[in-house]
Amino acid sequence: MIAADAGTIGEPAVNISIFGAFVLITLVITFKASRNNKSAADFYAAGRNISGTQNGLAIAGDYLSAASFLGIAGAIAVYGYDGFLYSIGFLVAWLVALLLVAELLRNTARFTMADVLAFRMRQGPVRTAAAISTLVVSLFYLLAQMAGAGGLVTLLLGVSGEAAQALVVVVVGALMIFYVLVGGMRGTTYVQVIKATLLIAGAFVMTVWVLGKYGFNLSSLIGGAIDNGGQAVAEPGAQYGLTNVTKLDFISLGLALVLGTAGLPHVLMRFYTVPTAKDARRSVVVAIWLIGIFYIFSLVIGYGAGALVGREEILAAPGAVNAAAPLLAFELGGTALLGIISGVAFATILAVVAGLTITASASFAHDIYASVIKKGNAAPGSEVKVARIAAIVIGAVAIGLGILALQAGLNIAFLVALAFAVAASANLPTILYTLFWKNFTTQGALWSIYGGLIACVTLIIFSPVVSGAPVNPATGKSTSLLQDVDFSWFPLNNPGLVSIPLSFFLGWLGTKLSKERPDVGKYAELEVRSLTGIGAEKAVQH
Repeated sequence: MIAADAGTIGEPAVNISIFGAFVLITLVITFKASRNNKSAADFYAAGRNISGTQNGLAIAGDYLSAASFLGIAGAIAVYGYDGFLYSIGFLVAWLVALLLVAELLRNTARFTMADVLAFRMRQGPVRTAAAISTLVVSLFYLLAQMAGAGGLVTLLLGVSGEAAQALVVVVVGALMIFYVLVGGMRGTTYVQVIKATLLIAGAFVMTVWVLGKYGFNLSSLIGGAIDNGGQAVAEPGAQYGLTNVTKLDFISLGLALVLGTAGLPHVLMRFYTVPTAKDARRSVVVAIWLIGIFYIFSLVIGYGAGALVGREEILAAPGAVNAAAPLLAFELGGTALLGIISGVAFATILAVVAGLTITASASFAHDIYASVIKKGNAAPGSEVKVARIAAIVIGAVAIGLGILALQAGLNIAFLVALAFAVAASANLPTILYTLFWKNFTTQGALWSIYGGLIACVTLIIFSPVVSGAPVNPATGKSTSLLQDVDFSWFPLNNPGLVSIPLSFFLGWLGTKLSKERPDVGKYAELEVRSLTGIGAEKAVQH
């Protein structure tokens, strides 16, 4: 299976060729899309001309990231039932997004989440807080994607050594920045649509192939996984149920996953690319169906990897848990299927990081530069120019953090769960209070955003995620970002259980202690606009 000399699978030349073909196709799409980027609405929101079905595919593409494909499949292969928790959490979260935020945000915002939060508040401080929160969430998410890209390419090209792995992450980051600079949101959307179609088709092929080997009997497949990985893969709580601390971690992770989606800036920004609120609803429904079907496939792929590849071999491969899906593809279809599936996974990562980067750069340019620094008087074209410069800076930071995460060998589904925790802590309480509580004030918004953000990030820094985690026997390394140091005092790996309720409480407390009177008139306008679409941004005609 794994070549002993290089620590790679398949033929590196074939893998590079398929990678190259995917990159070339997406670059052509990006160049074609760039011809229509004439205004800020084109660059940020694709002119609001994306249909509900197309946007649903693009949302699924944004959401089915490296974590969904590589991380979840690997977690199921190694931990079985407990790994499937990520799939359940990620899917159920869409109900929160559909019922509470999708249509309302489409009707009230222009380009970013801060447009809604600042609608009836003092513009400067709220936009600044929302932009900072957006940048932090995006960087956490980018961290996971870059680590996934580095691990995947390391596995397929047989590169070894930290310098070679770092170079791979740099190349991925450079491609990501290029997509954003040239294609904007329109190019990113088209790449997402194609990538989502390919990813779901590839997962379908692997699912049918795996089930075919076990007579299309799921029980036989799980039996094979148990034979190869032990009884633990079929037992709930085997990964989490050892102590009271790990039980709390289990609850904290579930809370972050379910509440995080409705606060993810790059998902929220997708609602602004459609022409009507009806299309916003339709896009979420399409996305739910596609994502749900994909996660059923991921269950079969994960157990298939556990049964056909084996737990020990997965953990021993470069990329560890994240290598399960590529290893299964090689086991099933040899070099050809491996190359195709890995090419799709690579396209997945490129598309997702491009979407994250454009969201973060748009938030900086629109909320901080145009609205706070220039007070709404930015010169024509300057906002998009600043967004492009911000994309380069954000990409460079993501590259550096991605190299750290890759070398620590962290599961990327786990890293994404941290991004969800930050989004649920800093963004969701403020969004819900803004939309549904007429007495909410600027002070409440600032306390909620900054309080949730600072609490969440602080608890992550002082948790076993960053330092002090025990050494993994399979790799001989700690699973912490920083090796050989220990300054952790917070016992949970995911801080959602503490930081999310704290953010809701701080938003309430800040409002109650505020001396300013809430703008009830503005709230009435926001309510009418959010529910009816009167005054919403229209599509740009070309």
